[in-house]
Amino acid sequence: MSDEAVSAVDVSSSPFEQAYQDLRDLIIGGRFPLNARLTDAELTKLLDVSRGTVRSVTARLAQEGYLVAEPHRGVRTRGFTIEEAIDILEAREVLESALAGKAATTATEDEIQGLASVLEQMADAESRHDAAEYSGLNREFHRRVREAARQQTMSMFVDSLHYPLVMRQYRDLARAHPRPDSLSEHRAIFYALRTRNVEAASAAMRHHVASARRALLINAQRGRVTPVVTE
Repeated sequence: MSDEAVSAVDVSSSPFEQAYQDLRDLIIGGRFPLNARLTDAELTKLLDVSRGTVRSVTARLAQEGYLVAEPHRGVRTRGFTIEEAIDILEAREVLESALAGKAATTATEDEIQGLASVLEQMADAESRHDAAEYSGLNREFHRRVREAARQQTMSMFVDSLHYPLVMRQYRDLARAHPRPDSLSEHRAIFYALRTRNVEAASAAMRHHVASARRALLINAQRGRVTPVVTE
């Protein structure tokens, strides 16, 4: 299909948006291996949409950095070098810390209660050793903090970092997930938000995100082939 035909697909249509969200969630959730080539035929069947819609969806995800476009070969899932991963973790530390501090003053009571509910679900998932559910709830917690901050520019930059992809690539599946201190770190962020303590919220978030960055740096410096990062 020509580029003109691909661009002619109505990207505001429901099938496109649903296929985009579904494929993005599958990529973030680890459905596909690292550097795996995704064919139009495979995605058409998986997403139950037309080939034109698939090409529009993959083009958008490639523009956003979730996929890598290969001329005449379609797209493949993205991998990150150690240097790229470190840059992403450092940027996320600064941005999410600022957003948490902002949220301490702007979050509504309903949003605070929503975070409390997510924390309860995280504790339950941890008690059941459900790492996949915990990871999803972890992303939900951070998303809610960003939304409560009402700072669209910084939130947009955080989304563009593709942090879940980095964590998935560099996580050591042989080690316990989540980290033993992960839940308590999330609770510290929550308590700071609930008490409207800007400095504490910013510091708690920075400590939480920095712990993942330090884990990557430490293991990379030890010369490991696959660095270890667990949130």
